[in-house]
Amino acid sequence: MTMRIFVPRDAGALAVGADEVAVALEQAAAKCGIAVEIVRTGSRGLYWLEPMIEVATLQGRIAFGPVTAADAPSVFHAVSTGGPHPLRLGLTEEIPWLKRQTRLTFARCGVIDPRSIGDYCAHDGYKGLERALTLTSDKILADVTASGLRGRGGAGFPTGIKWKTVAQASADRKYIVCNADEGDSGTFADRMIMEGDPFVVIEGMTIAGIAVGATKGYIYIRSEYPHAVAAMNAAITAARRTGYLGERIVGSSHSFDLEVRVGAGAYVCGEETSLLESLEGRRGIVRAKPPLPAHKGLFGRPTVINNVLSFAAIPFILAGGAKAYADFGMGRSRGTMPIQLAGNIRYGGLFETAFGVTLGELVEDIGGGTFTGRPVRAVQVGGPLGAYFPRALFDTPFDYEAFAARDGLIGHGGIVVFDDSVDMAKQARFAMEFCAVRSCGKCTPCRIGSTRGVETIDKIIRGERRSENLAVVEDLCNTMKFGSLCALGGFTPYPVLSALKHFREDFGPAPATLQAAE
Repeated sequence: MTMRIFVPRDAGALAVGADEVAVALEQAAAKCGIAVEIVRTGSRGLYWLEPMIEVATLQGRIAFGPVTAADAPSVFHAVSTGGPHPLRLGLTEEIPWLKRQTRLTFARCGVIDPRSIGDYCAHDGYKGLERALTLTSDKILADVTASGLRGRGGAGFPTGIKWKTVAQASADRKYIVCNADEGDSGTFADRMIMEGDPFVVIEGMTIAGIAVGATKGYIYIRSEYPHAVAAMNAAITAARRTGYLGERIVGSSHSFDLEVRVGAGAYVCGEETSLLESLEGRRGIVRAKPPLPAHKGLFGRPTVINNVLSFAAIPFILAGGAKAYADFGMGRSRGTMPIQLAGNIRYGGLFETAFGVTLGELVEDIGGGTFTGRPVRAVQVGGPLGAYFPRALFDTPFDYEAFAARDGLIGHGGIVVFDDSVDMAKQARFAMEFCAVRSCGKCTPCRIGSTRGVETIDKIIRGERRSENLAVVEDLCNTMKFGSLCALGGFTPYPVLSALKHFREDFGPAPATLQAAE
């Protein structure tokens, strides 16, 4: 009987030696004369335990981690003899951090071989497409709308409305575009799903094509994600070979094909119109809107452009029904959100749960507080353009409207934690500098405002005319927020103003004190 051992091929696991662990396990098996099959999976998302390997048993998969190549012989001996081992974590599904999640989008990630379409189908893959092929376009659109799914890339726009707009547009050709240009600090969910379950993205995009009448799709991935590019290309080839892509999909009257395009890594190409410019072979510069991409997008045709996680949620909605998805969440935030915990945090990784969990629960309970053991001082949610929340706001539910009500944003679901050693004036400066470096340069508020912002915050840090320069920063932020063409300039004020509001002491004495001194 061949022993099956699952070793992640996820980029995060590879960075800490997963390939070496796989080789060492094969060598240990050969030395013992035991037949072994090493299955390379994605990651379960418990990154402090990577490389985390799993062994198939009659009771279920048993996990060990974090395993090094040096640990492999002793781990294999424990596996083959049923003996104890200090790295043994027990049944994978019973690990508390994993068990308390609600995994809809990431249900297969870390479970299946991402290169095997047979493995995908054996774990309920393509059931959503099978049902979609029996429905009319209007019924598919109705299901997506009723599910309450909103764009997981950051804007939170209702997916059903976007798709319906494209479906109703008249054109000789329409397109589906997947925005996989994941560039926010502390985010890795797109990469994880592309490397660990690429077929779910393909299935979601195919359903979108059927719903709106598009026959061609593109997945735009940043060049810093070579493993994701390889995984998506391999999955597209497998789907095409087995009839799930191409002409007459699985014998139906529908045709749809996909292609991966690799971007050069410009942060601004995460903005949908800049991405479309890049896809068309031009420099990634923001387009003025209107027209919206839904009316005039890629190559001037109506285009559905959604984030990886948005498309990855679609198969569950079509297979299980809109209500099954909408039953999770709160208010207008329905379904689940794959939340990424990063920065100075004890248990960093991906945690998928229904909307409504509080920020404090995510950071202190699920994340375990800081890695350094010092008190949490600030948490940035939503990437480098997200607001900094202090502990006083830890009761905020993870919900689009709840965050907006407190001048924050969920963005792509990234949470970066800082302990009490952080200098928030420097973090505000970093936000302005980030915008200045990453700006496409098309609009003046973003291009010039961010540069002036860096200069002005430097003056504040040096103690030069603090009260006047603080007023200048706030004025710059208002100009950028309301005058920029896209979210890069428009959202940069969020981290700056939140730092000023909640951590004013880091910018020197209060203005009243300064004026008295002057």
